[in-house]
Amino acid sequence: MSRNYVDLVIAMMGSPENLHAADSAWRALESELGVQFPVDYRLLVDGYGPIQVNGHLYLSHPATERWNLGRWISSTIAAFERSDLSGAECPGFENGPIFGGPDGLIPLASTDRGEYVFGAIRRGDSKWRILACDGDEQDFYEYRMGFSEWLYGYLSGGDMFGPDSAAFYPGPLLLESMPLTVEDRSISWRGPQRGM
Repeated sequence: MSRNYVDLVIAMMGSPENLHAADSAWRALESELGVQFPVDYRLLVDGYGPIQVNGHLYLSHPATERWNLGRWISSTIAAFERSDLSGAECPGFENGPIFGGPDGLIPLASTDRGEYVFGAIRRGDSKWRILACDGDEQDFYEYRMGFSEWLYGYLSGGDMFGPDSAAFYPGPLLLESMPLTVEDRSISWRGPQRGM
C-alpha cells in the first residue's frame, strides 16, 4: 500500500494556508518551461510558499513578486549553465546535466547550505524523478520518487542530497514566512509535535 506523502508532510508542517495559490501563475510558468509541475509539488508550494523550513530549506512561489519561483528557477538554471560540470555524474544524462525544460533539470527547492533539488521528466513521460546535489560537489543523486516523498525523507532526517547529507532537527519543524516586501517582517512558528 503506497503512503500519501503529501498528508505526511502536512502532518509535520501543519495546516496549509494556501495564501498565494493561483492557477494562472502556475500555467504561465509551465508554459514558459514547457513542463507541467508534479501535482504534489504544486500542492505543497501553494499550501506554504514562500517559506523557509528549519532555517535551511526554501520553497518559493510563482504568484509572489518577491521570492518568485519563476525568477528563481531562471537564475538558478543560468548559474548552473555557467558552471563547469563537464565531469559531473548525473543519472539519466549521459553527457552531463542539462538544465531547463522540457527535457532538462528544473530547480524545485534549495537550501542555504548550497544544496539544490531538481525535478526531471522526459518528453512524453508522466513520471518525475528527483535529482539533488550539493553545490560544493559536481555529482547529482537520483531519487526515484515524487517531491512530497523526497521532502518527507528530508524532514525526517534522510540522506536526501547524497550520502551523509542528513540534517535532522528534533521536535516540531521551524517554519518561517518569507517577507513579501522590504517593509515586511518574516513570521516564525512551529509545526505540530512530531513523533520522531
